[in-house]
Formats: sequence, C-alpha cells, structure tokens
Amino acid sequence: MIRRDGRRAEPTQGARAWSQAPEPSPQHGVRPGATEPTRAHRPQGGSPYAPPQKPEPYADPYRRQADRVGPPVQPPRRTGPAAPPPQPPRPAKTRRKANWGRRIGLVLAALLVLVGGSVVYLDRGLNRIDALADYPGRIGDTPGTNWLLVGSDSRTGLTPEQEQELATGGELDSKRTDTIIIVHIPKSGKSTMVSIPRDSYVTIPGWGKDKINSSFSGEDGGPQLLVQTVEEATGLRMDHYVEIGFGGFAGIVDALGGINICVPYPIDDPLAGINLQPGCQDLTGAQALGFVRTRATPLADLDRMKNQRAFMSALLDKSTSIGTLINPFRLWPMATKTAESVQVDEDDHLWNLAGLAWAMRGGPIATTVPIAGFEDVDAGNVLIWDRERASEFFGALAEDRPIPESLITTGP
Repeated sequence: MIRRDGRRAEPTQGARAWSQAPEPSPQHGVRPGATEPTRAHRPQGGSPYAPPQKPEPYADPYRRQADRVGPPVQPPRRTGPAAPPPQPPRPAKTRRKANWGRRIGLVLAALLVLVGGSVVYLDRGLNRIDALADYPGRIGDTPGTNWLLVGSDSRTGLTPEQEQELATGGELDSKRTDTIIIVHIPKSGKSTMVSIPRDSYVTIPGWGKDKINSSFSGEDGGPQLLVQTVEEATGLRMDHYVEIGFGGFAGIVDALGGINICVPYPIDDPLAGINLQPGCQDLTGAQALGFVRTRATPLADLDRMKNQRAFMSALLDKSTSIGTLINPFRLWPMATKTAESVQVDEDDHLWNLAGLAWAMRGGPIATTVPIAGFEDVDAGNVLIWDRERASEFFGALAEDRPIPESLITTGP
C-alpha cells in the first residue's frame, strides 16, 4: 500500500492475518482452484465465500431478451400448418339503433299536418249561404241529424261547350230544383234517404198551396224559403244544407273516375243527352247527370226519384271506398271538385260533408214520401201526399225511431 508521502506502507496485522489464512476447503462453498472472492464481492449478511447471485428480472425468458447475457433464446418451433399472420385490429363500428317508433311517429305527424292543412284550405273554399235562418214559429231541435240535399239546374260557371256537352238546355231566368232529398242520420242504426217529389203539393209560407219546388225559384224563393217549407211539411228541423248544380254533379263523378249504376231499363233521352242500355255499367259525369234528370221513362218523375237515389248511393259508395280514400290522385280531385261545386250553410264545414258521406256508406234506407196520387189544380198536375201515412212516417223520423216496414217504399 502506498502512503501519501510516497513510502510503501507495511500491511497491518489484520491484513497480514487475512492474507496468510489457509485456503478454504470445498465444503466452504468455493470450487477447488477457484479464485478467492474479494471483500467487494462478498454478499451482505451471507457467507463470505458464496458466489453473487444476480436476480432474474423476468420469469419468462422469451419476453425480455435484452436483459440476458449471450445469444437470445429461441422459442421452440411449432409443428403443423403455419399460423396465419396476425391481422391489424379493425376499428369498432358504431351502429345507431334505428328508433322505428320515433320515425313512424314523425311520419304520422307530418301526414296529420298535411291532411289538416288540406282540409282547412278546402274548407275555406266552400261556397256558403245563409240557408238555415231562423223564422217565427220554427220547430225545435229533433233527435238525430237531418240534411237537406238540393240538386239545382244552375248553369253557373259552365262554358257554352260544357252546356252543350251536358245537354243543359241553356240558361234560365231563375234557378230551379229537380232534386230534393232529406237524409236522416239516427244516433244508431242505418241512415234514411227520403225523396221529396218536386211536384209535391204543399203549403208554402206566405204563398199558399203550390208545388214544393216553386219555393226555391222565383224572386221571393230560395234556400231559406225551401228549408222553411220542408220543415213545416215534415215536422223535421234541418241541421245542415247542401246544394249542387249541373257542373258539380258531372265534375265529382269524373273526379272519381265514373260510378257504376245498374240501369233498370233502356233510356233514350236526347234532351238529357243519354242513350243507355239496361244493365250495370260505369257512367261518366255527363251520363250520370242525364240519368238523374231524365223523365223519358214509364213513370216519369217517380222513376227519376228512384234514379236519383240510386245515383246518390253509387256516388257515396265510390267516394267512401278504400280505393278512393287511399288513392291521393283520386281523393284530392274529388275533394277539390266537391268544395268548388257545392253550396252549404254558413255553419257547415267540409268535415260535416265527410261525416254525411261516412254515415251513408254501406247503403242507407232509400224511400220516398208516402203518396196518395195526382191531381190537376190551378198550379197544374201535382202530387198529393198520403197525409195519414206521411204523418206517421215523418213522426218516426222526428222521434228517431225505426220506420215501420209498411211505410217504406222501395220503388217509385
């Protein structure tokens, strides 16, 4: 050992004793011929002759090759077919769950808005008149719902070509009616459609006895006087009023693509513009109009009332059929033409007309006023009601009771 002053230091007694110690035997943990471990390599707290042990940082020899000394250990080769190369992980797809309930709700809401807007639009386009005005001594409300349907011979809005096609016979000085029908809708059961012959001899308020259709025409006539005449003659209070002209009849039928009517006998009437053969057939608007106007039949006006009821039934069946209601290309033209063609009371709306058509689907009870016969009077040849049977007939409707079978006239 060299001291700071450059002289060689003598080993201490302890150092000389340690260097002169005998060589340990193999039983002390050191191989024969192995170099004695120095003090620096002695493990702390262990045997001074035990070789140092380096802890293995990882149990798996294949995970960290860099921590080992020497060549890397190769894993054993697999036998059998080679494994496919690993594929990169695919990104997870985020699928949005289809909320079908919400989608259907949105579609239905859009349809409701569309239908509601269309109904309001068409309702505003209705032609309204004050037909159901009050008058002194008017009867009170009666059970059920009563409609007065009036078919007029008005040519309003028709061009000369359309008048010729529909065989209207040209413009008249005043508007007349050839069709008067009462529709009674009970609280339960079938509706009743009653034809009022235009030549019915009744009392017209302020005029006296005359044909019922004269209350509609003339300077003092019109819808209000007709309603009052019908109410006083029948004892039924009218709740709704609808009037349609020649062009409206034909237009609605054409909008529906024609209606099927069973013609009971051949009809050849140049004045009405028709030549029809017996049998069920599809009629155009012009043909249907001629069918309800013609009197070229064995019983003239009585046959015409029967034809009018057949026409109304066929028209309502077609307008309320599934094929019409689910077909917008047929439903919209029909609704548009109806709104343009009819005149209703001031308090009536398009949904009231829809309720009328729906109440008469499936075929109402079609009949006419009980008739006693015909007479010649100052007003001409008139039709006389059977007063006793007519009173019983309209009394049943006024009380919303079923009409006795004996009072229902299925024919003219």
